[in-house]
Amino acid sequence: MYAVIKTGGKQYRVAAGEKIKVEQIAADVGQEIVIDQVLAVGNGAELKVGAPLVSGASVTATVVAHGKHDKVRIFKLRRRKHYAKSQGHRQQFTELLIGAIAA
Repeated sequence: MYAVIKTGGKQYRVAAGEKIKVEQIAADVGQEIVIDQVLAVGNGAELKVGAPLVSGASVTATVVAHGKHDKVRIFKLRRRKHYAKSQGHRQQFTELLIGAIAA
């Protein structure tokens, strides 16, 4: 059984027992959270798609860790104009362990 959930402005296909990295969620490590924005639920050949959400469906997940992704380097250059700008960014994430999918 799998589900398509929406969190942090992105969509993820999840199944029970998977670990995923999502945008940072304000929750403590070890805390269990419920994601109720479920866009679709599938079980074998059967697929239930919401409009836009599947009513009554939810995904339970446990917060495993918080962290930062690798640094993304931004470099801007204008040739012959004496302009060079360097910048970096590290996006924060929350790692979730997907538990039960209730449809």
